[in-house]
Amino acid sequence: MATPSSAGTPGTRRRGGAGLSRERVVAAAIDLADAEGLDAVSMRRLATGLGVDPMSLYRYVDGKDDLLAAMVDAIVARIEPVTDAGDWRAGARATILAARATMLQHPWAAAVRKARTDPTPAELTHLDTLLGMLRDAGFDLALTHHAIHVLGSRILGFSQDLYDDGAATPEEAAATARMLATSHPRLAELAVAVSHDGALGGCDDDAEFTFALDLALEGLERRRRDAERSRSA
Repeated sequence: MATPSSAGTPGTRRRGGAGLSRERVVAAAIDLADAEGLDAVSMRRLATGLGVDPMSLYRYVDGKDDLLAAMVDAIVARIEPVTDAGDWRAGARATILAARATMLQHPWAAAVRKARTDPTPAELTHLDTLLGMLRDAGFDLALTHHAIHVLGSRILGFSQDLYDDGAATPEEAAATARMLATSHPRLAELAVAVSHDGALGGCDDDAEFTFALDLALEGLERRRRDAERSRSA
């Protein structure tokens, strides 16, 4: 696993303005991204909103990359795990859907997370909680490892699809279908029959997300039961 980034490190750095802190800078950046989109987030724009000199922000964040990591970390830290659901599958499902609900409040966060390779402290905590659910339910280490790969980015509430078709309009989908009709008839059939309006990317609406999540959890439960029977045989 990659080494966690420093995003979300407790405490503040040297003061650069009245009441300024790393937490306040990150919160202001999240508010700005929510209101105007990620492209609006710059050190200069952030400093203007906070009423400080742009250079003073570097006392609290090491630059744009550190700021983005801290923003995602702060959002993931807001996810409330469900540890009293009664069984591992219900708990994991509720926790992952809670992650999705949190990420949907900040749709830009999924794109930031997809672009990163290092986990943040809050992400590690979230993952460790889910791993605890699996291990406490009797998953061995091998099946637990498989489960993390099966669930993938859904653990953080979004899915990373093979192709991004979320921006296609119905007219564009129809044009694509006509182009594919002869060479790739099955793709053409699908293009005209299905449309998605997911807020976190193409083919990522709530119904598809939940369908895939339930399918994965059901399959993992079957594997867990099979392993349990094998151990007791």
